[in-house]
Amino acid sequence: MFRPKLPDTPHVPSITTHIPQDRAPAPIAGRSVAPFVRVGAGAVAAVVVVGVVLTALLAAVAVSAVSVAIAAVVLRSLVTGANRR
Repeated sequence: MFRPKLPDTPHVPSITTHIPQDRAPAPIAGRSVAPFVRVGAGAVAAVVVVGVVLTALLAAVAVSAVSVAIAAVVLRSLVTGANRR
């Protein structure tokens, strides 16, 4: 009674189409592929170096934060101990 009645949908035939794949052009005879390989290797090397540098900076910040937290706890305990005396 409270269920909505959906209209019957007509059967739609499935259509398959052939989509051509984009292919890289074949290298022309006499042209070297080496410049493209060098650019790719350089880009990979740059990404690796940037990743290593950012990881090192993140580790340095983490170590600094931990050392500051430890120093704060030690100073707090020293100040609290001085007030008790």
